[in-house]
Amino acid sequence: MNYALGIDVGTTSVKVIMISDNGEIFDETSVPHDLISLHPNWAEEDADIWWNNTKTALRYMNEKHPSEMKDIKVIGCSGMVPAIVLLDREGRPLRNTIQQNDARAVEEIQKVSEVIDQEKLYQMTGGRTNQQHILPRLLWVKNHEPDIWDQTVTVMGSYDWIVYKLTGEKSLEINWAVESGAMDIRTRKWMSDDLEQFGISESLFPKINLSMDVVGRTQSTWEEILGIPAGTPVIAGSADHVASTLAAGIVNQGDLLIKFGGAGDILYCVNEIVTNEKLFFDYHIVPEKYLLNGCMAASGSLVKWFTKDIIHQDSPDVFQKLDEQALKVPPASEGLIILPYFLGEKTPIFDPNARGVLFGLTLSHTNGHIFRAILESVIYGFRHHVEVLSDMGYKPRRIMATNGGAKSKFWCQIAADVLGQPIRSYPSHPGSALGVAFLAGMSIGMYQNWEDIQKFLKDYREFTPNPDAVEIYNKSYRIYRRLYKQLKPCFMDITKLYKK
Repeated sequence: MNYALGIDVGTTSVKVIMISDNGEIFDETSVPHDLISLHPNWAEEDADIWWNNTKTALRYMNEKHPSEMKDIKVIGCSGMVPAIVLLDREGRPLRNTIQQNDARAVEEIQKVSEVIDQEKLYQMTGGRTNQQHILPRLLWVKNHEPDIWDQTVTVMGSYDWIVYKLTGEKSLEINWAVESGAMDIRTRKWMSDDLEQFGISESLFPKINLSMDVVGRTQSTWEEILGIPAGTPVIAGSADHVASTLAAGIVNQGDLLIKFGGAGDILYCVNEIVTNEKLFFDYHIVPEKYLLNGCMAASGSLVKWFTKDIIHQDSPDVFQKLDEQALKVPPASEGLIILPYFLGEKTPIFDPNARGVLFGLTLSHTNGHIFRAILESVIYGFRHHVEVLSDMGYKPRRIMATNGGAKSKFWCQIAADVLGQPIRSYPSHPGSALGVAFLAGMSIGMYQNWEDIQKFLKDYREFTPNPDAVEIYNKSYRIYRRLYKQLKPCFMDITKLYKK
């Protein structure tokens, strides 16, 4: 039996999966880590912890399956994009990573927006300057941490970092570059002139590789320590949301994925290169397919914040208990509506000044109400994206759900009711790790067709909208949309007040 290994660097954990060439998930494991938010709108993580967690997961696999580890034929890595890892000349991280949902670079975004022709930028990248783009965040480091900036010789992403640690080869995967807002998505060339206006050289970026390109082979060190055969090929990998899309069987136009990760992703498959100023654009792993996608800055991380930091419950059954409490609360949480912009917001509003809001809170509301309202707020955000797609003439043909929140029958039913369409969820689905492992297997011929991914999709649940709940959510969603429009000036004011 031959195996492919998938490693995914997520917002809340590193996941590792082994899959076989006969279409079986052999084993999987994960090691948790935390998002670091030292100041309002900051989102950081420790790249060394990512690598330590990767080693911990691989050691677990080796201790449990030493014989099978010897039969690993290829490795793929995926992760959040475009997270930023800054390395010195020795290849060591200089500071915490700056995550893709970080919203600190407000002044830099404004400056870049003024200097760079935004219409030209949109035509070349599919987007206008926003908090996810790498240029404002790199400029923030240059302006606020000049000592760090002066030592920086390499900029790469989350999964590129793991590839580098495994192989010693520096690489950038194509969709990190696509999402960076600094590369022409049609010519695949860096927008050097725009970068150099701000004193940033494209020499900071390693070579861009396609997802299935083998960029290196595992160093002999890791055979003894981690059990991975020396010289195992490692591919460039994949952005986590793109890998999740493949792993959910999204291969045809009209297929839609909602991904309940630390951040909230929504991905829609199309047959042509098309852009929308309210969405991101990616190349699909599947040839001749593309993805319109959105990313909400806070989703699962908002749930984790509530359970860990607010109600101080971190037991394994905390979500089951909260689900039971929230089930007693009617749809729309008896007038409690939450805006989930706790880290600002990316798509579809692109507002780093946006803040989280609990609207309609009364003394009669309980933890169950707040928890339900949090879950509803994430799905309201997904629905906002579906409406953007609808305005483009695209309708979801079918909707799939993956990642942590897909385990919750309660949350998936809310999704079906808010979106007004059936949902198929994969409660035991490993998400990105499976997708990138399958991609790695495709790269060396372990699998022959993209449709072979269906062999892994055996465990799923179906959720059908409840008409009564749909009617209530249609009304509460309209309030949700009005709240942001009415509070937007206040978000700007509170940002200015805080800075004073």
